[in-house]
Formats: sequence, C-alpha cells, structure tokens
Amino acid sequence: MAPLFSPRLERGEGTPPVEQLLYPVDANAELLKDIRNLVCCGTNPPVNFFAYPGKPSLPTPADAYVLELADATMDLEHVLNGLADRLGAHGEQVASVELALPDRPEGALTAASAGALIARAMPEDAVVVNESVTSGFPIVTATRTAKRHDLLATMGGAIGQCLPAATGAAVACPDRKVIALTGDGSAMYTLQSLWTMARERLDVTAIVFANRGYQILRGELAAMGVTQVGRNAQAMFDVDDPLLDWVALAKGHGVEGTRATTVDEMEAALEEAMAAKGPRLIEAVI
Repeated sequence: MAPLFSPRLERGEGTPPVEQLLYPVDANAELLKDIRNLVCCGTNPPVNFFAYPGKPSLPTPADAYVLELADATMDLEHVLNGLADRLGAHGEQVASVELALPDRPEGALTAASAGALIARAMPEDAVVVNESVTSGFPIVTATRTAKRHDLLATMGGAIGQCLPAATGAAVACPDRKVIALTGDGSAMYTLQSLWTMARERLDVTAIVFANRGYQILRGELAAMGVTQVGRNAQAMFDVDDPLLDWVALAKGHGVEGTRATTVDEMEAALEEAMAAKGPRLIEAVI
C-alpha cells in the first residue's frame, strides 16, 4: 500500500498491484479498520489531510502498532532486500497487474466516462500527471489496469502543480507521451505553462476538466460542517463569470485546443492527441 500523495508511482500492466490510501477521512478509516500492525518503509505514518472537527487526525485504529522501518532518506532497496532475506521471501512469485481496459462508456461525458476513455487511449509508458482533484478518483481507478505508465501526483495540496510538472516531465522524457489531468480552477494558477509547452514543442496532452468551479473547496467546507455560505463566498468558488474558454486560451498560448462535451467528442479528441506529437489541450466539459 502507498500513500495517496506519492510523488511517483509505476502503475498498470506488469507492475506490482499497489493499493493507495484515500482522501476522505471516513473512507481511509474504513480501509484501515482491521490493521493491527503497520510497517512504514520510505514514508511517514499516515495522517488525515486536514484536522476536521469531531474526526480523528489518524486513519489507523487507536490500538494499531506502527513500526517505522525506514524513512525516505535511507537505502530502501537494501532495507527491503534485508527484510526479504529475514523472511525467506526471495524467489517467491510476485503478482503483477494484468491489462484490463474498461469497456467503451455510453451516456453523458462525466469524470468516470472520461477516465474510461483515457485508460483506453493512453499509450504504453505514458507519464500521467494528475491534478484533476474532484474528477481524479474515477480516472485513477480506471487507469489502474491500463498500459504501464507513471503517475505523478500533486504533493502537499498546493493548487496549480499539474501543468508545470507536466512541462518538466516532458522535458525530462521527450520520448514519452505526457498526459496532464487538471481542473479548470487549478489550471488557471499556472496557465503560462501552455506557452512553454508550445515554445519547447513538448509532447503534452493537457486535459482540463471544466466543471466551472473550485469544487474541492465546496467539498472541504461540507467536511468542516458548513452547510450554508453567503453570496460572496459562493462567488469565490466559481470560475464562470466570465466563462473560461479553454480552446481560446490554448490557442492564445500557441497550443492547439479542442472542446469535448460528449463521449464521442472526447474519444475523438483523445485518439487525435495520442496519435500526434506536440502540445494539445482538450477541454472536457463535465
């Protein structure tokens, strides 16, 4: 098992099956409810993302024993090999993920249907940078058994990491397709990354999930127990007055853009982007 916010995970076909912790406090508690002994290697003991009123800060049961075997500064390969020696585990058959692409979705374009289409379209050895926030869970779930790829996550909860991280990944790995998954609110923080992608001819497909707001903030308010907000607070969560035109914004930065409002349009846009080299943007209106 790995933390939700792991800087880089190898996933997909042929990789060891690694389950990740979840974002919601209650879901994490349910996932770990039967844990009595937890060994941490290369990571800190898990904590909940925020200190929500009336909820514990730790997702592990109160009576769980947590052993910090090795921190991230240590030689983790040596530590794990030593542990395998002690347990006599060398040479055992290790399970690996089998390729299992989702069926082609039907109906409206949603985060779930977009995730299925992305899983079906993404090429071998892609680098997926994920900051799609409220749209992210169904996408990460759908791509878990896709072709082998790297997943880079937004660390620390800062908004706007996706497009710069995708830019860096494309510079570092020019022979790999980079797929940047971002929300419309998040992308507005680092919009200028599109210009760099165009200037450097980077092979990045940026997919902007346009739900017209900072939906994660609405969710966090609800988690804090806030059920009603005033007009001014509500306006702070919206990005629809004026409405953002991501196709025009992409074009203005030198990047070809297209808008997808249906499953068919999203599928066609993905197929075109995966077949071509260079920067592209898909605005997925959900």
